[in-house]
Amino acid sequence: MTVTLALTRRIGNTAKVGNAEIEDLVIAGWTGRDAAAVEKHIVELEAIGVKRPSRTPIFYRAAASLLTTAGAIQVAGDDSSGEVEFVLLSLADGLWVGVGSDHTDRKVEAVDVTVSKQMCAKVIGPEVWRFEDIAPHWDRLVLRSWAHIAGERTLYQEGAVSGMRHPEELVRLYTGSATLLEGTAMFGGTHAVHGGVRPATQFDIELDDPVLGRKLTHTYRIEPLPIEA
Repeated sequence: MTVTLALTRRIGNTAKVGNAEIEDLVIAGWTGRDAAAVEKHIVELEAIGVKRPSRTPIFYRAAASLLTTAGAIQVAGDDSSGEVEFVLLSLADGLWVGVGSDHTDRKVEAVDVTVSKQMCAKVIGPEVWRFEDIAPHWDRLVLRSWAHIAGERTLYQEGAVSGMRHPEELVRLYTGSATLLEGTAMFGGTHAVHGGVRPATQFDIELDDPVLGRKLTHTYRIEPLPIEA
């Protein structure tokens, strides 16, 4: 199945709006460069019932139809939350980078991580940067997210992308080559949360490039649907 997204491709000071066709969605998990920190986090999640991954990093396949640039998503109940990630998009005109949120049902995650990846929309911002423009200073990029909880906007995550494996390494580990198949979107991993994983009414995400002085941003609301007994 193919999903069509309207994206603004930015190269330097120029921007071009056009459609992007995505056929495959990949969620890379456990992508931290620090193996000891990854293991510590695995043990923490095991303590609350999340099964240990069979390998690290691990690549979860999800339905491409889950991808959206919408400003609101609907979820089942109050047990889901977002997490900011960089997103690689392999398109006909090259490799692009966006910012996204791997919104996940945490209750289902404790039962089956793969299934939990199918439960919620995967939100990405409508603007992307050409990868080759930021590759020379990739590790300087910073991911941030803010959660709106009880009427307050709180910093939820913050950290340099250097905490995760480099995109070229992720692509090589997933494909066995230096190339990500055209039509593929790959979420690249996330940072720890400040104050624990928790739901929010709105989630703001950001990929900051301090070298070129620009940011990719997106905001979406979370609308919970009732769970009937």
